Amino acid sequence: MFKSIQILSLAVALSSSAYAHTVDNQLTNEEQKAGWQLLFNGQDMSHWRNFKSDEISPQWVITDGAMMLTKGGGDILTKKMYRNFDLKIDWKISTKGNSGIFVLADELGSMIYSHAPEVQIIDNEEHPDNEIDSHLSGSIYDLFAAPKAAHKPANTWNKVRIQMHDKHLQVWQNGISTLSIVIGSTTWDTLVKNSKFSTWLNFATADRGHIGLQDHGDKVWFKNIKIKEL
Repeated sequence: MFKSIQILSLAVALSSSAYAHTVDNQLTNEEQKAGWQLLFNGQDMSHWRNFKSDEISPQWVITDGAMMLTKGGGDILTKKMYRNFDLKIDWKISTKGNSGIFVLADELGSMIYSHAPEVQIIDNEEHPDNEIDSHLSGSIYDLFAAPKAAHKPANTWNKVRIQMHDKHLQVWQNGISTLSIVIGSTTWDTLVKNSKFSTWLNFATADRGHIGLQDHGDKVWFKNIKIKEL
């Protein structure tokens, strides 16, 4: 009997420990020791502002521990710029929805995407822009297609990890590698030349930039946004 109680107590302790490591919008002990920082704590959006603004629109709200875009919120970006980084972010898109995560974003162009590569967020099944594989979720928009195994349906949480180190860009979605390429390499330049960005001046030429989240007119949710500078 005593042994059974010990086993049960151990199981509860392990379960509690596992839960502690999966609480939303918090750093684990391991992440804290490794130098990770939260870009969203589940309570405020103090690390973010709108594109070309010092403020953030009230149409970006916090609901159920997630940043949610309601209609008309506009594109937002981190207040800080990053050069080499490791970024984790969870996202969920509404039915027929579209959004994106930008890297190396600046405010020199007219739009947040003027110079910034985009990790695509989209409802792969029902959004009309789903016939080109490089336009599906986890892809670098119009440049590099994510494997189908990395895709999940709308209204489902997805986990994305983005690493940038000396212009080496790597992306994983739901644990599956979707991209590994050096920005500015001949391979990258060929992809850009054959894309919609072929005539866009200064596209992806910056050495550092903001992390951006796109307002494409559809509801989208973000949580567990964590970054480590490399």
